[in-house]
Amino acid sequence: MGRVRSTSVKSIGARHQFKKERNRRVYSVMRRLFFWGAILGAVLGVFVLGFVVHLSSKLPDVDGISTFIPSETTKIYSADEVLLADLHEEENRMAVDFDHISSVLVQTVIAVEDTNFYRHHGVDIKGIMRALYVDIMAGAFVQGGSTLTQQLARNLFLTRQRKLTRKVSEMILAIQIERRFTKTDILELYLNQVYWGHNCYGIESASRYYFGKTSQDITLAESALLVGLLKGPELYSPYRSMKRAKARQKIVLERMATLGLITHAQKKKAFESELLLADHSKFRYKAPYFTSHVIKQLIEMYGEEALYTSGMKVFTSLDYRLQKQAEVVVDKYVEYGSTPKWVRGQKVPSLNYSQAALLALDPRNGYVKAMQGGAEFLSHQFNRTTQAKRQPGSSFKPFVYLAALQNNFSPGSFIEDAPVTYNTVDGPYSPRNYTQKYLGNLPMRKALERSVNVVAIKLNYLLGPKKVVSVAKQIGIKSPLKPILSLPLGANEVTMMELVSAYGVFANNGVRVEPVTILKIEDRYGTPLFEHRGKEERVFNSNLVATLVQMMKGVINYGTGKNARLPRPLAGKTGTTSDYRDAWFIGFVPQLVTGTWVGNDDNSPTYKVTGGWVPAMMWREFMKEALVSVPQQDFRRPRGLVQRKVNWLTGKLATEFSPKDSVTAEQYWKGFEPTEYDVANSFWGKRKAAVSDESFSDFFD
Repeated sequence: MGRVRSTSVKSIGARHQFKKERNRRVYSVMRRLFFWGAILGAVLGVFVLGFVVHLSSKLPDVDGISTFIPSETTKIYSADEVLLADLHEEENRMAVDFDHISSVLVQTVIAVEDTNFYRHHGVDIKGIMRALYVDIMAGAFVQGGSTLTQQLARNLFLTRQRKLTRKVSEMILAIQIERRFTKTDILELYLNQVYWGHNCYGIESASRYYFGKTSQDITLAESALLVGLLKGPELYSPYRSMKRAKARQKIVLERMATLGLITHAQKKKAFESELLLADHSKFRYKAPYFTSHVIKQLIEMYGEEALYTSGMKVFTSLDYRLQKQAEVVVDKYVEYGSTPKWVRGQKVPSLNYSQAALLALDPRNGYVKAMQGGAEFLSHQFNRTTQAKRQPGSSFKPFVYLAALQNNFSPGSFIEDAPVTYNTVDGPYSPRNYTQKYLGNLPMRKALERSVNVVAIKLNYLLGPKKVVSVAKQIGIKSPLKPILSLPLGANEVTMMELVSAYGVFANNGVRVEPVTILKIEDRYGTPLFEHRGKEERVFNSNLVATLVQMMKGVINYGTGKNARLPRPLAGKTGTTSDYRDAWFIGFVPQLVTGTWVGNDDNSPTYKVTGGWVPAMMWREFMKEALVSVPQQDFRRPRGLVQRKVNWLTGKLATEFSPKDSVTAEQYWKGFEPTEYDVANSFWGKRKAAVSDESFSDFFD
């Protein structure tokens, strides 16, 4: 028994000693592990600290955000505040203040992208741990756990590569940003930086692109759709798949309802509401011919890089209402020319022209109000109002008649319309009339009304072609002009802009104002960069111009321009080149001058299209709409003219014996009126010496 007890006691003691020894060893191991763990932790901490310090030293200074100027879209506006173009390269961005962003949209972004935005200091540890768990389970980078501040840091300073160094850098920058900027500042920067698809950077560009409205006016339904895009802007774009876009919108609305930001009724209503997406036309710009012309000017002024990145606001002269009418008219009459027509008793399949153009400007200030440089801009981006040089045909004749008026010819001066041949260095030159007929003695104003070629050539010969060229240059024609006999028939080439602008001098009583398209330019902050200051220049005597305009009124009232008639004072001139290659009508009222043209880019002939036909009809249709709100105003009446009744056949003062059907009342410069009476072969001729002029004063005036 005693042995047994002794053995039992020893056994208990041995176990106690063994346990004690074991605990001592465990404690020793734990102490060593703790010691080495502490050392390892310290080393690791130093390494991490060094790594962070090293990364921080290479990271940009977040204070630079205060002076950061992102690329911003340049915008071009018409005079009636229609947005014509957004100009950008990779980034279509329009920055906007936080106060001008819908509070609903701000709430939506926070709810979906960073619920704890107002509770963290740049980094959301819970969010990171949650994302880390998802990434580990997926075996790949699936969730980033990035806060809005981290996303902002990445967008401004870093790449989108999924690397540990980038993630740490992102967190460091986010913490620094939070220490230096308010939450409102961070939200404003984020919303102006983030990508929303279709080259839209920033909420304002996105709102305008998707819904055609400002970010301040975005509704709950629209906000949910936009925020849903952030997960994959191109994938979830409603323009590519409305089904996918609606699925994302539903997720966003459910998240907001879960957070108590909206009720379930609001969620249901928003999801079921119709989304009215902005309609994007096939053209990149509105009024593409005009806008492209403006863009070329802007590149010359500021360079291409500044144009596409600086966020300028460009205000132009274009009246978009008139521009739309110009587009309708040009398209209509290009189509008109492609359909069968009866021409002089013969049916033809088409009028054989494929292009047309229209240009309108205000002669008082030079503002270009409408510019349609052709049909089908996408196929033919060549601007026929500014780039094409064409022969103006008889629309050049007013310069000849103005030169004649300047040299003491009067509207009633008679010129014989009869065959004539001139010897030139190139051989004999025999001008012909369009009708191939000759009208005999014609007063100058009637020759202009009927666009008689021979009379214009004779005047050019009498004046000297150099004189006519000088007048045309004085009025505003800039293209080279050869002083040749055929000058009045438009033998030289000019642009429509030159021709219409020169006619603007007629409409503006001899005062020239250079055509202008850009009125004002502001930088992104509204600071003026450029402001057009028009310069008026008197280039011709107002009374001479008024006399010419009175003659040009007759072109529309009685002559070749009858198809342009409207119930108000108008003046203008037709123009048709040889072989019918170009057909023009240029006409005006005191407030607006407009030119129309039809022809072919390859200079092939049309089928007998004259300026008094299709272009005059185009002009009338455009001006009828353009002048709806323009008050009727007659042109200035010329002074210094006296009226005399003359015998058309002789050009001499009529008497009671002159044939009644040959008597016409014509106007002459005082002192240059006819003084010889029509006395040939009349009874009156036998008694002319016995009767004084005063006896017939009542008859003459």
